[in-house]
Amino acid sequence: MFFDPQTHTDRNIAFDDVLDGLDAALGRARRDLGITSVLIACILRHLPPSHGEEVLDNVLRHPGKSTGIGLDSSERDHPPAPFAGVFARARAAGLHVVAHAGEEGPPSHVADSLDLLGAERIDHGIGCLEDPDLVTRLANERIPLTVCPLSNVALRVVDDLTQHPLRHLLERGLAVSVHSDDPAYFGGYLTENLLAITKQLDLSTEQVATLLRNAIETSSRHLNDEQSSRKSIRQ
Repeated sequence: MFFDPQTHTDRNIAFDDVLDGLDAALGRARRDLGITSVLIACILRHLPPSHGEEVLDNVLRHPGKSTGIGLDSSERDHPPAPFAGVFARARAAGLHVVAHAGEEGPPSHVADSLDLLGAERIDHGIGCLEDPDLVTRLANERIPLTVCPLSNVALRVVDDLTQHPLRHLLERGLAVSVHSDDPAYFGGYLTENLLAITKQLDLSTEQVATLLRNAIETSSRHLNDEQSSRKSIRQ
C-alpha cells in the first residue's frame, strides 16, 4: 500500500502520527481479518527533492514500518532524475524502490526510473509502448507494471477503457497487473478496476488469469526478499 506522508505533514500532521495510524490499522486487519500488508512511503515529485530527503529520514527512523520508497504525484514536467540521490540512499538502506512513470510522462521517464532511481517496479508504465526497445527490455527483465485503468481514464491518459492499451501490454509479454489508484479520487478499488477493464476490452479468461498470476509472481518476489532479509536479521 502506498501512502503520501507529505500530503499530511504539509498540513502540520506529524509523520509519526500518520505512520502510527496506518500501522495500527494494518495490525487490526492482520489480527481480525487475516490480511497482511506492507507499506511504501511515496515522495511527491512536484515538491523539491530536499523534501523527499526528509521523507526518507522519517522512514529510516522507523525501521521495519515501511518496506520501500516510491515516487508519485504529477508526472508531467517532473522527471525522475532529480530524485536519484534520495533513491540511492533508500537502496543503500535496504528499502525496495518503485516509481510512477509512463502514465502522463514519456517513455524516457520509465527508463530513467530504472536506470537512475534503480526502480524494481514501474507503477502505471503504459507509455512504454511508444518505445519498442523499452518494451523489449521490460519484457526480458520481467519488470512489473502496475496498471490502474480507472485512473488512466480520470486523468485523460486514455479517452475511455475501450481505448486502454492493457491488451497490447499483455500481448507483448509484459509483467503487467491491474491495481487501484487513489480510489477516493478516481473511483474504484481493485475489483472494480479489474472487472471494468475485463468487460470493456473483452479479455479472455486466460488473459485475466495472466494478470492475476503476474500480480502474485511480482508481489511474491518482493515479499520473499523481505522475508529473507528479516530471517537474516534474526539469525
